[in-house]
Amino acid sequence: MTDPGTADATYLEPMTPELVEKIIEKERPDCLLPTMGGQTALNLAVNLSERGTLEKFGVELIGADLNAINKAEDRKLFKEACAKIGLSTPPSEVANTLEEALEIAETVVGSYPIIVRPAFTLGGTGGGICENEEEFRTIVAEGLDASQTSQVSCSCGDNVADGSPWTLLTMVCVIVFRSGACGEVSARMEGIRAGSDA
Repeated sequence: MTDPGTADATYLEPMTPELVEKIIEKERPDCLLPTMGGQTALNLAVNLSERGTLEKFGVELIGADLNAINKAEDRKLFKEACAKIGLSTPPSEVANTLEEALEIAETVVGSYPIIVRPAFTLGGTGGGICENEEEFRTIVAEGLDASQTSQVSCSCGDNVADGSPWTLLTMVCVIVFRSGACGEVSARMEGIRAGSDA
């Protein structure tokens, strides 16, 4: 993607929302493909969208719009999307504090192991499988710290050992397109997504 034959411009800088906004202002891209570049690109796309940068400069998100990113990243929205399409999920709830997580562990999940999954860290940073309360406290604290929204999902981890039929899923660089390429890429992505709204 950084090949001069493919990219109109390449920036080797720390990718912060402020810097990317300056790049967008200078380069005036038609669209951004946030699904290339891992968690950094996804988090930047969300931030730039929420702060109005993309709208201000008329930049379209392609490949995954803000709604799709939020459904994949926000643990509560993800659980709701699974339920909407009929997928069973383990008993779980979302916490924003250690105290909330401890309450969920006791009243919703009920026993160890417990799986902790932070929001907006799809690579697994800050998450893990907890076998006891001490591990749970440590992993929840790390997960809340790693999550840009201070959110973790705490779910029953029994299926890790016994093969229960619950669905445990994880959804799966910024490319700048100019000269009308966005429409073609967007049309291809819509064709891929056709038929699924969850």
